[in-house]
Amino acid sequence: MENAEESAIELHGDEEIIEVIDLNNAEPGPDDLADDLGDVDFEDPGNPEEDDAGWETEDEMEADEAEQDDSELTFSKHTGSVFCVSLDPATNSLAVTGGEDDKAYVWRVSDGEVLLECTGHKDSVTCAMFSHDSSLVASGDMSGQIKVWKVETKEEIWSFEVGDLEWLEWHPCAPVLLAGTNDGNVWMWKVPAGDCKTFQSPGCQATSGQFLPDGKRAAVGYEDGTIRLWDLKRGNSIHVIKGHDGHKGALTCLAFNKDGSLMLTGSVDGCAKLINTTTGKVVGVFSVEAKGSKDEEESNSVESVGFCNILPLVAVAYLDGTLAIYDLSSHVLRHRFQHEAGIVHLQWEESSSVVSTCCLDGALRLWDARSGNLLSEYRGHTAEILDFTINREATLAVTASGDNQAKVFCLQRPDR
Repeated sequence: MENAEESAIELHGDEEIIEVIDLNNAEPGPDDLADDLGDVDFEDPGNPEEDDAGWETEDEMEADEAEQDDSELTFSKHTGSVFCVSLDPATNSLAVTGGEDDKAYVWRVSDGEVLLECTGHKDSVTCAMFSHDSSLVASGDMSGQIKVWKVETKEEIWSFEVGDLEWLEWHPCAPVLLAGTNDGNVWMWKVPAGDCKTFQSPGCQATSGQFLPDGKRAAVGYEDGTIRLWDLKRGNSIHVIKGHDGHKGALTCLAFNKDGSLMLTGSVDGCAKLINTTTGKVVGVFSVEAKGSKDEEESNSVESVGFCNILPLVAVAYLDGTLAIYDLSSHVLRHRFQHEAGIVHLQWEESSSVVSTCCLDGALRLWDARSGNLLSEYRGHTAEILDFTINREATLAVTASGDNQAKVFCLQRPDR
């Protein structure tokens, strides 16, 4: 009998037996199935589209996400991407934004009313910020034209033109501007008098720079990975961190702790370095393990760094979406948060362990560096967030985006 059954199976070509079903087992017949279904209450199918009422397609879900807007206010005067945003330090009630439309606007965060339109630029405004006392606004464009405006009278009081502008910073307690350019020069001016001082170029791009909190020194990072600490009065470099101590690629960002004794630098080489500003010595190096190939490692640039004011912690944000929290004393990795897209900027709250990030996915996120938890996520932009800032009380954030808009978000937290 077995031989008869086996001969009944014929294989054709490359056919393969996937499953053998034994038909001899007692399976329920049609009559049995009819009996089982007899008690089922069949309803009128009605409109078949109603069956899908509780479900969303992937496209619909993406549309819902795009439509989500958690912001309190949208500023939409710009006609191109908004590259930068700052709050006035005196009251935190005014914002200044700079954009691809060659303009900067000073506006009220409460209602979006424009107080000052900064015009006359020849290229995208990539730097815009208030002076220490909020009386002046500086705007700088990519071509190197810098303008200073008096907020109260809405008049332009000073302007200067340098090479292609990389960054622009106000002095922490004086009407003094510091700027770095593509040709490596660093400029410092008293405004509006115009007294000018330049700091010797090493022959490569000055990619990042900042005043130290004491206002007497400045740190500048260069394209070749070198970091220089400058004495602003004498005009000479106090420390030059280069070679093995320096970075292997261009500097992207730098930050100081509250008293300026420590500096944290970030680079396209994927490392963040902790430097003693008194001795110029590197006292720590932070990096996360690269994911995969050498190419990925090279692309995992450090985009933003910062010190926590109340705990011995530092934050390092990477282009691959990693946010790493390190212990300042032991240099141990405390937490690692993964974002859906590259991080553009991070900012610690002034009096808490919360660090905020903005991303290329258009979201603003708040993380608790103590517990390692995601506290909040805010959406509303339809393109990447290119910059953001948070007020002193950490109750609102203002974002700048590639969707031509700036938005104000009210930061709600259960602990407030």
